[in-house]
Amino acid sequence: MKALSRLYVGLIIFFLYAPVLVMIAFSFNDSSSVWVFTGFSTQWYKDLLSNTVMLTALKHTLIVAVLSAVFSTVIGTAAAVGIMALRKKITAKLVMSVTQIPMMNADIVTGISLMLLFVFVGKLIGLHESLGFLTVLIAHITFNLPYVILSVMPKLKQTDSNLQEAALDLGCTPLQAFFKVIVPSISTGIATGFIMAFTLSLDDFVISYFTCGTYQTLPIIIYNMTKKSVTPDTYALSTLIFIVIFALLVFYNTLQNKSEKKSGQKRRV
Repeated sequence: MKALSRLYVGLIIFFLYAPVLVMIAFSFNDSSSVWVFTGFSTQWYKDLLSNTVMLTALKHTLIVAVLSAVFSTVIGTAAAVGIMALRKKITAKLVMSVTQIPMMNADIVTGISLMLLFVFVGKLIGLHESLGFLTVLIAHITFNLPYVILSVMPKLKQTDSNLQEAALDLGCTPLQAFFKVIVPSISTGIATGFIMAFTLSLDDFVISYFTCGTYQTLPIIIYNMTKKSVTPDTYALSTLIFIVIFALLVFYNTLQNKSEKKSGQKRRV
């Protein structure tokens, strides 16, 4: 049974990462062939530096990813604190159900509905172009919020409610007590929520496709390339993105493990 389980896990890992390994290998290919590896070369990484279209799309993607992660982390943390402050459990459950709709809903439904909303509002206020950078940013914040809330909520539940009261008794204002006591205790949840929001925004295609207008992100540029031919420097850029995402996931799991160990130690005490 152990051998079969190991084989099963090995096959899953193989099918998940074999395409990525092939992409990484061919990003160092000496030729533009996608089926014959002629030799090792870093020319595609050099060509990437001169590809202004790709680099511009990457800049757009990073700007949206960072800003949406920051805004969704701030709003999501405030929302999680507000939900925890609700005294009626039914109201809290109702609010949580509403906030999880963007996460549970199909991306294409969310994308089309947001596009219709943005176009309607744009025409209502007389804009010539309803879709652009701002609409993409709002759309990314919208679907990132539930993930941030779900990352922060468990940490708020683990936080001792008496800590804030003790800080207030010692002379802190409610705002000072929040930043000096609550925020440090839920910092791992905030950090994991930020990382989740950043990676989801960086990877998104469907919602961005319906809300971008002329503001093209990297997934949309690569999708447009598939209609003709994908250039090898795309493999190089995808490899770099994979390494960054992999590093963020390792950092995310490290934060999670440290947080679990701390919570386990507190329970023992």
